[in-house]
Amino acid sequence: MAMTDPLGDMLTRIRNGQQAKKDSVMSPASKLRARVLEVLQREGFIRGYSEEALGKHKGLRIELKYFEGQPAIQYVARVSTPGRRVYSASKELPRVRNGLGITIVSTPRGVLSDAEAREQNVGGEVLAEVF
Repeated sequence: MAMTDPLGDMLTRIRNGQQAKKDSVMSPASKLRARVLEVLQREGFIRGYSEEALGKHKGLRIELKYFEGQPAIQYVARVSTPGRRVYSASKELPRVRNGLGITIVSTPRGVLSDAEAREQNVGGEVLAEVF
């Protein structure tokens, strides 16, 4: 059966991996997933990611990050889903925990964090919130 929300699946794998104190998790590869992981790495929520073979398809190995035994990602939630798309202008992008967290936004200039989107004055589809 086909997966209806691949990005939500990847975020759930990250959440479950950190609850189980794993060093890394695997997820099937796609361009959108890789761009979201770039934002998470840039913002310091994961150590990194790399592309590996996952059977006959490509996969992404996501290196999880911990600080003093606690996961770097305390909260991750999908905002825009396949059944309900959520869009926001640059001035109206939601702030997560008064700026302590980030909102990941898909814009015409690529996948950006909310701070980068405000700086470049672009809005787009709100993909996820991370704290």
